[in-house]
Amino acid sequence: MSEALRELAAYIETRRTDAVISTSVAFGELCVHIQPAHLEEFVEFLRDDATCRFSSLVDITAIDYPERPERFDVVYHFLSMYQNHRIRVKLSVDEDAVVPSIHSLHPSANWFEREVFDMFGLLFSGHPDLRRLLTDYGFRGHPLRKDFPTTGYTEVRYDEVQKRVIYEPVSLVQEYRQFDFMSPWEGGKYILPGDEKKV
Repeated sequence: MSEALRELAAYIETRRTDAVISTSVAFGELCVHIQPAHLEEFVEFLRDDATCRFSSLVDITAIDYPERPERFDVVYHFLSMYQNHRIRVKLSVDEDAVVPSIHSLHPSANWFEREVFDMFGLLFSGHPDLRRLLTDYGFRGHPLRKDFPTTGYTEVRYDEVQKRVIYEPVSLVQEYRQFDFMSPWEGGKYILPGDEKKV
């Protein structure tokens, strides 16, 4: 299987030198890192080329790397039921980039792109209905960004007196605890049974 994927990677690199940055094979999947500007024609090539035939879009997601200038990797997973191959397509974009929508090539991208917009705040140009999918319309921020606070910005509760849903700023009922993840036995001046054995 890995050899077939390596051959496919070489074929894709040869045919799409304009788009491909790098390829690798890991965990039974081919991963191709591409230039964001070539996304639409690259996805069309994967779908229509007789050697590839990646006709099914399985998922679209993103990964947040806040320390990088190109903060996000947008990740597409495709399946070729004809060739029994999977491919992962990655492109790196900065926080303000607008990613081309592939909705016209794969209609199932509609909800996937909406989810990435909602969770990470990435915009997709040409999307027919880019609005929040999993959070409320008035929701602030994007929950899967690594700089999003773990408690969120607002909390929602139903008020019995007012007979309606109330949005309030988050207020923690106890001091926010910091965990150092240190074992209670660390730092001790004693040896626990089993520690004296060297491997």
